[in-house]
Amino acid sequence: MTAGEFSKFAHELVEWMARYMENVESYPVKSSVSPGEIFNRLPDHPPSEPETFEAFFEDFNRIILPGITHWQSPNFYAYFPANTSPPSILAEMLTAALGVQCMIWETSPAATELEEKMMNWLRDMIGLPEYFEGVIQDTASTSTLAAIIAAREKITAFATNENGLYNLNKLRVYCSQQAHSSVDKAVKIAGIGIRNLVKIETRPDYSLDPEKLLIAIEEDKKNGFIPCCVVATLGTTGVTAIDPIREIGEICSRENIWLHVDAALAGTALILPEFRWMINGSEFINSFVFNPHKWMFTNFDCSAFFIKDANTLIRTFEILPEYLKTRTRGKVNDYRDWGVPLGRRFRALKLWCVIRLYGVKGLQNMIRNHISIARELANLISLEPDFELMAPVTLNTVCFRFKTPDADDDRLNILNEKLNHYINDSGKLYLTHTTVNGKYILRMVTAQTNVTMNHVKKSWEFIKSTARSMNY
Repeated sequence: MTAGEFSKFAHELVEWMARYMENVESYPVKSSVSPGEIFNRLPDHPPSEPETFEAFFEDFNRIILPGITHWQSPNFYAYFPANTSPPSILAEMLTAALGVQCMIWETSPAATELEEKMMNWLRDMIGLPEYFEGVIQDTASTSTLAAIIAAREKITAFATNENGLYNLNKLRVYCSQQAHSSVDKAVKIAGIGIRNLVKIETRPDYSLDPEKLLIAIEEDKKNGFIPCCVVATLGTTGVTAIDPIREIGEICSRENIWLHVDAALAGTALILPEFRWMINGSEFINSFVFNPHKWMFTNFDCSAFFIKDANTLIRTFEILPEYLKTRTRGKVNDYRDWGVPLGRRFRALKLWCVIRLYGVKGLQNMIRNHISIARELANLISLEPDFELMAPVTLNTVCFRFKTPDADDDRLNILNEKLNHYINDSGKLYLTHTTVNGKYILRMVTAQTNVTMNHVKKSWEFIKSTARSMNY
């Protein structure tokens, strides 16, 4: 492809991208293709001769686009927000053009130093103490894994990295029953073992119960186990429960246990002063993660991981082959020592662009709007006698279910699952569910970048009419 051809096609793509962002809500929100349908439409063998970009882009529109679920649609209410924005996309284009590898300072000094500065900006924006240092990881799953491995090394005086876990198989990790599955995955990868992950019962608001946590820790110590790490959550995936950081932190401090806070979703809300109560007790936190790629309009991937003692993290992950030795080592941050990957993308550029083009106040206004939409939706649901709210509305997620007279929970579970499928198959909006105490619950997340109350009201009317027209 010549420079002239690249310029021509790049301009055409930008025009397509602008039209897509403007018209994204006109697409069916959830793809309706069947399993294997896209795969079977693709050739079994690669072309032996070069093909044109026009042919590639025609197939993109013809084959790929029908199999896309449109996460940026304002009618996407499923799972969690995975927001992008025009500033983020523009910066990502620059990142792709530069194509830099950001494993150490030497390989792109600007990338490393911008990342360090952006993490300082984020730390101050969300109100963490200034002694925290940060690094951008790909996902909160990776960040949580890094935290648990660092906690493992600290509690074993770094013996595990040297000798393995074969004779240290009594480490314990604790989290709530509502914690994200990434905690389960991390304890398996870290060699601690899923049997040593202790799920703590929750309080009526679905937050971790500190009293039950303390009982579990004391019981484990009596039985010869070694408490290693507690993972607290701000904004659980199912119902956005907020674990009590101070109460948990005081226990961890007394018991010399690493406290990791998974705020993948809710962390963005900390840029609002009125939500700083969520990190009351931050002085007890050892590590903390939140995802700008969830709710801060920065496209995937961009996970902000903060650490109280960076030396512990670096000592856990550093390794120095000859080809990575540099004259600047020890004078700069080499972020490949701050986690699992060696290769690293230039993620800080899009974060810089988003924060600058929106400003802190602009970001705060957008987050406040999403929270107010969720609360208004909750009010609308509470007015309907055949619907009920199923969890406190803390941030941007509203949990509810449809109900009918005289139906028990088993029957209501079947009914609400049926309703969920009807809604999603329509292509008009997309919801996902969770189960709490055996009850099937619909979740509606009001946090897409451009969602408005008008979108939500229209969707709510559709949900009500669909539910009431079902055969049950």
